[in-house]
Amino acid sequence: MNNKPEYEIDTCFIIVTKHFRNKYLKKWNWDMIDLRNAIKEAYQIDKVGKEKYEVYVRKNGSKKIILAYQQMENIIIVISGAEGK
Repeated sequence: MNNKPEYEIDTCFIIVTKHFRNKYLKKWNWDMIDLRNAIKEAYQIDKVGKEKYEVYVRKNGSKKIILAYQQMENIIIVISGAEGK
């Protein structure tokens, strides 16, 4: 699908859920800068709901990041992730 996202990653505030931080950020050895860069350099972005996106990235392997974008507040909430496509 590769929809153009409604958000501009450079201006958004990013929040990660406790689940994503504990399970994926630590496992992937990423910090918030790595996460922002991975989302920015995504090779595929699919809008799967009103505010929900699946973002596919290649950073130390293929990964999927599930996030929600709240346009009124210009906030991205990273919900979950997965390895592989």
